[in-house]
Amino acid sequence: MRNNDLSRTALAAFAPVVWGSTYVVTTELLPVGHPLFAGLLRALPAGLIALALTRTLPRGSWWARAAALGVLNIGLFFPFLFIAAERLPGGVAATLGAAQPLVVALLAVGVLKESPSAWRFAWGVIGVVGVGLVVLGPAAGFDVIGVLAGLGGAATMALGVTLTKKWGRPAGVSPTAFAGWQLTAGGLFLVPVTFLFEGPPPAIGLTAVIGYLWLGGVGGLLAYVLWFRAITTLPVTSVSMLGLLSPMVAALLGVVVLGQTLDPVQLTGFALALAAIVASQRPAPVLSKGVLQ
Repeated sequence: MRNNDLSRTALAAFAPVVWGSTYVVTTELLPVGHPLFAGLLRALPAGLIALALTRTLPRGSWWARAAALGVLNIGLFFPFLFIAAERLPGGVAATLGAAQPLVVALLAVGVLKESPSAWRFAWGVIGVVGVGLVVLGPAAGFDVIGVLAGLGGAATMALGVTLTKKWGRPAGVSPTAFAGWQLTAGGLFLVPVTFLFEGPPPAIGLTAVIGYLWLGGVGGLLAYVLWFRAITTLPVTSVSMLGLLSPMVAALLGVVVLGQTLDPVQLTGFALALAAIVASQRPAPVLSKGVLQ
């Protein structure tokens, strides 16, 4: 991997690492029972700030494209994510979410017309297994609606990521403006959804303010600027595999912040997931008769 790509990958990895803190921040700092409101505050203020800073609005067909990407990557993804989290044990929800790189690998063939890669698909499967070993426990259970929501979240974000790669970023538009379009579109979509399902906003104390600032400033604006920038400049299947870092960071924070422990099986899962992430950033090995496809 070239140094340029390595630095871009490291910056892209910042986003899922930060998103891995969402569970701890939500459970320890935010009001109970308002996950969609948290998603709304994570997206809309960050998007409006980005638009104010860049003063750049979409033009022509990009109004529809920005709206579609914002709804897929944020507006639909957040409700699916929170429904899965509410109806499933956290480990099951995280494992379903980890299937996103597999969906991206399939969409890359159909939408981006890339050649099928057995190398990346195999590492995607290994990554899902690794995450499953880390986060699944004996209390894991399955709820049909929760499972469908988990798969729906993986599918909508995978499609959003793939279309982001297909359409690219308009010439002359900065990564901050590009992220601002999507965050604003996703946030506006979430406004009626949030008030329909959760009602009026909750009372907000100082700890909640700190939590919302973290989710919106670092986990929203900064993380999504780096994420969308990476998607347009790096192989989409490689970037999507970085998403496996989120459940792994969440598990580590559970150890550090919540006093949880990791057993040998979970440590094995960590090793598998890390191996999958690293291997997916490299090109497929060259065989004697060509590239492994």
